[in-house]
Amino acid sequence: MMASHTDGSVFSAFEKEIRSIRLSDLIPLHVVPEESKKSQRYLKVLSSVREIGLVESPIVARDKETSGKYLLLDGHVRIEVLKELGIEAVDCLIATDDEAYTYNKRISRLATVQEHYMILKAIERGVSEEAIARTLHVNIDLIRVKKGLLKGICPEAIELLKDHSVPTGTFTELRKMLAVRQVEAAQLMVAMNKFSTSYAKSLVAATQPSQLVNAQQDKRVGDLTDAQIALMEQESATLDREFRLIEESYGADNLDLVVATGYVGRLLANARVVRFLAQDYPDLLSEFQRIAEPQGVA
Repeated sequence: MMASHTDGSVFSAFEKEIRSIRLSDLIPLHVVPEESKKSQRYLKVLSSVREIGLVESPIVARDKETSGKYLLLDGHVRIEVLKELGIEAVDCLIATDDEAYTYNKRISRLATVQEHYMILKAIERGVSEEAIARTLHVNIDLIRVKKGLLKGICPEAIELLKDHSVPTGTFTELRKMLAVRQVEAAQLMVAMNKFSTSYAKSLVAATQPSQLVNAQQDKRVGDLTDAQIALMEQESATLDREFRLIEESYGADNLDLVVATGYVGRLLANARVVRFLAQDYPDLLSEFQRIAEPQGVA
């Protein structure tokens, strides 16, 4: 992964070598609540790690104050699972700058595409489809569907959707489109934060025949008329133009947001500031804390 300096130069966001680090040398940035360890998500991660090992390495940054210690930026749930299993060390990716690193904390660690890769990796290791189905508590037919999940999906669309929870039916709909339209559809899904199969079907219905794998296929969705489908195509084109305009300013806006959030976080690290706000501006303090808190546990 690459990142940019403010002067436009490019640098690597991670050190080249993956390093094995003792769990005792990791400093978490937040605590995994005990009640979270009873959730289906936690149990799913626990089951998969126990059965086939850790699929994705945690992300850490070197502690600038204590040599040999690392800040745990991403992977708190996985680290808790490893502790529960009695594992003492783990291979980690090391971010080059904990402040510049803007890893999305809202990512689900078992996103659909990642789960697909996990299944393929397990099969390569000799784990049977039956064992994988048993581990993930699903029917073996679903494992076979997920194994072939990305057939017919272009790499650019996969990259856009890789960190999201996307129904398998959505990929079925994407296969009906040509690669360029797949990318446009994936961009719209991400922008709208909407990945449902029904939304994907609507995107297919709003797609010009020339952008479909089978230009003659029936695009009707439910009871939509030809006029309604034509209107959807027109609105989809308008939305795509608006998306392009937003995309042009996204980088600068996102940088401003990261800087502002970091500044609020540093303010809240000052006990005197927090005490002052708590006494005189409790509502403002509450909003600052909401802005600065981690957006999910990974």
